[in-house]
Amino acid sequence: MPAKKVCIVGSGNWGSSIARIIGQNVKASNRFDPMVKMWVYEEMINGKKLTEIINAEHENVKYLPGHKLPKNVIAVPDITEAVKGATVLVFVIPHQFIGKLCDQMKCHVTEGTIGISLIKGVDEGPDGLKLISDIIREKLEIDVSVLMGANIASEVADEKFCETTIGAKNDANGHIFKELLQTPNFRITVVRESDTVELCGALKNIVAVGAGFCDGLGCGDNTKAAVIRLGLMEMIAFARLFCKGTVSSSTFLESCGVADLITTCYGGRNRKVAEAFVTTNKSIAELEVEMLNGQKLQGPQTSAEVYKILQKRNMVNKFPLFAEVYQICFEGKAVKEFIKCLQNHPEHL
Repeated sequence: MPAKKVCIVGSGNWGSSIARIIGQNVKASNRFDPMVKMWVYEEMINGKKLTEIINAEHENVKYLPGHKLPKNVIAVPDITEAVKGATVLVFVIPHQFIGKLCDQMKCHVTEGTIGISLIKGVDEGPDGLKLISDIIREKLEIDVSVLMGANIASEVADEKFCETTIGAKNDANGHIFKELLQTPNFRITVVRESDTVELCGALKNIVAVGAGFCDGLGCGDNTKAAVIRLGLMEMIAFARLFCKGTVSSSTFLESCGVADLITTCYGGRNRKVAEAFVTTNKSIAELEVEMLNGQKLQGPQTSAEVYKILQKRNMVNKFPLFAEVYQICFEGKAVKEFIKCLQNHPEHL
């Protein structure tokens, strides 16, 4: 079998952290070609192109400063050039850009290519929920696995121990990705419930916005624990409503479920920006520009997509925490009202 060529589609802090792992792992395996292309959205940094800086200095100075990338990871600004000849695609971009990018890639993706999505979000389709992996599958006609977990990018880049979950409908492909991505400090479990794994990765960002509201309001850890528990209840109920096939409780005990929910509610960017939303009275859009260095916030956007899906099903009232996050972010509802959705939350969903 010829060695599999890997292309990383995306180069933010998470994409660059994953590039560090992939660049090292392909050199130690006969299964993969030792050169990895990484598609980079071109930007000018102090008068120089970001791709040229990465290729000269082996560091993404904008999104992952202070961490060297392996020299076999090559930054490419043209998506069609990046994917040419690749048989393994790793998608790690903000979810709102995936459709347009897949359209540009389509003619350059060869038969037998496999993909994995590290993208945390959902879309609204004509029949309701649309998973990001489904968009990739349909547009590129390839098998797509997903990777979700308690994986704050800076900690992964620092090689602090963490776990993650690969959801793979094709077991063999799941284990190819495990070989590509696992390290002693990045431990991977492969499970079959790919759709549940992916939904966990998207929905936990909505809950993290609620956790940030709590912090901004000075509510304390007991209240945040309630947000996490009630948010998890809504995540499970939503998955059971919208996932095709089995949704087992055990998947929520993997890193993609409760672990990712906890770390995001205490550490992630959605929590951080939501706290600032309360304390500064600035809009989410303003804070995204001020605080995220060009990165995109996923929680509010995902809450909007989920809210539209629930409206279509006339089920908004069954998901009070999800609905409240959306209404505060987009409809001007007072953030101090957030606690009411916890006080009045049904015991069972």
